[in-house]
Amino acid sequence: MTERKPPSMKMDDWVEAQIQRAQNAGEFDDLAGAGKPIGKLADPHDPDWWVKDFMRREKIEADVLLPPTVLLRKEKARIREHVRKMRTEAEVREYLDDLNQRILVQVRDATGPVIPVGKTDEDAVLRQWREDREAGQAPQPEPAPPQQEPAPKRSFWQRLFS
Repeated sequence: MTERKPPSMKMDDWVEAQIQRAQNAGEFDDLAGAGKPIGKLADPHDPDWWVKDFMRREKIEADVLLPPTVLLRKEKARIREHVRKMRTEAEVREYLDDLNQRILVQVRDATGPVIPVGKTDEDAVLRQWREDREAGQAPQPEPAPPQQEPAPKRSFWQRLFS
């Protein structure tokens, strides 16, 4: 235990004297992490560090933060992979009708950024789906994993906003 600060000595001087005594005694030699940078101090300042840390810790995907129009554009760009997994033409048509309906609702919505999202061409998508099916590119059913891990416990905030 260290001695008490003398009343006549300033706090800064007393602390410096304590540090100097410990250095002379070799108490700072061979410390774990000596010569290594302190984590996150070398990183540039990020005002959103706490949001990113929360999303990483809670395993929240960044896509949920995107505006609905951007999400629709991303879905429209991945339509071929999504449709390829479907088995019947009726299923494909139902999905395309639903997607086009969501696009129309979003176009009518005046809130958020204005990002052009056009309707999908059902005939072109169906033609491509048929070609993929005829070429034998329909995916084979994937074998189930041997043992499913239990779903990680969701935080209060994830349950509240899902």
